[in-house]
Amino acid sequence: MRVSAARTMEAGDAVAGASPRICYVACPTSLTLESANAIQTFTTLRELRALAPSTLALVPRWLGQRSRFGEVGARHLPRPAVGKLSRLYPTTLWYYVERSLFAAMTATVVSWEWLRGRRIGVVYVREVVCAGWWAAIWGPLLGVPVIYEAHDLESRNPSRAKERWVQPVLDRLDRSALAKSAAVVSLTEDFRRLLATTGWRRSQDVAVIPDAFDERQIVPGDRATARRRLGIPLGEPLVVYAGMTFSYRGLDRLLEAFAKIRSALPSARLALVGGRQAEVADLKGVAARLPLEGAVVWASQLPQSEVLPYLQAADVLVIPDTVTDVTASPLKLFEYLAVGRVVVLPDIPALQEILPVDVGYYFRRGDVADMTRALGAALEDPGRSKREEAGRDVVAPHTYAARAARILELATATAGPTRGTTA
Repeated sequence: MRVSAARTMEAGDAVAGASPRICYVACPTSLTLESANAIQTFTTLRELRALAPSTLALVPRWLGQRSRFGEVGARHLPRPAVGKLSRLYPTTLWYYVERSLFAAMTATVVSWEWLRGRRIGVVYVREVVCAGWWAAIWGPLLGVPVIYEAHDLESRNPSRAKERWVQPVLDRLDRSALAKSAAVVSLTEDFRRLLATTGWRRSQDVAVIPDAFDERQIVPGDRATARRRLGIPLGEPLVVYAGMTFSYRGLDRLLEAFAKIRSALPSARLALVGGRQAEVADLKGVAARLPLEGAVVWASQLPQSEVLPYLQAADVLVIPDTVTDVTASPLKLFEYLAVGRVVVLPDIPALQEILPVDVGYYFRRGDVADMTRALGAALEDPGRSKREEAGRDVVAPHTYAARAARILELATATAGPTRGTTA
């Protein structure tokens, strides 16, 4: 069941009245929305519950831990503290055990709901370990179809368990989650094609539902007003990168490219917004070895509302690299475009699905010289305003309300007409 990114919200509205009750299982990396993963999960849930109020969202939480997810009606289950054992024996394997226990807890909740006469029509999972257990064990056992929103292959995740013996297990986990789920959601057409090529999943069983932007939070703004708020002169060319964390994002290459830009545009400035303390310290060391004194604005990790003025103040927004490739659908791309600024980004096919090559300023991935060329082209392009307008048009359909409608449409089709309709 393929759902096109261009499908409108009205399709979801048409089925909302007879929609199945969804159990949405997620393990956000921050319960206080300090990561893109958490923002994606939170905002999707907010809009999904607006369309389908009976949606049951299950999220793990340590005892006493602060969480924003109660605001969108999530039910918090006790988070097994197994991962903390990595302090005694450092391996990420502990987290696989932790997620497995959480998956069993969610199955218990779904069973209890069934006993209370509140049957779940479909389980929607966006975490690979939970998806593996639900697709292979809990879903068939409880008679509930499973939809897996796959963000990458765990077998090539940079944060995966690195022990050699566990690699075949991770491969089996990927295959189980992808092949045994009733349907799969991919963020990109590129990943959908990969699954079909490997034979793990038929194309018609994969729905492409890209990421989105929060139209309540991310809005265009006047550049001059934003500059005054931040104390940045209007006449200085400004390049901005904003990200919750800097790991694996190629920020060192961005600094090198920007140092070359400064030789042609000595008044240009670069603002880096976000990053953990240790990551920022490492990058400051890189910047100190380059001719960038006074040229970089180092903004700390900020709430989303305080990041927005930096985006609005920019002449050019940049994505120096992505953690993934065929599944690359970074939240920042959608937010950049929604603010109405042009984007410099690597030539990854998955990104080109969202931003056409004649609207974005693309460079060869990992090539500092070509990134420098793209940055210069964007900063000095007299037709930049036309690309800004085109970018806003491109991103307009990708709201979280529309994304939730597509998820609801897929859930309704997957559950079928006789399973778990809402009361």
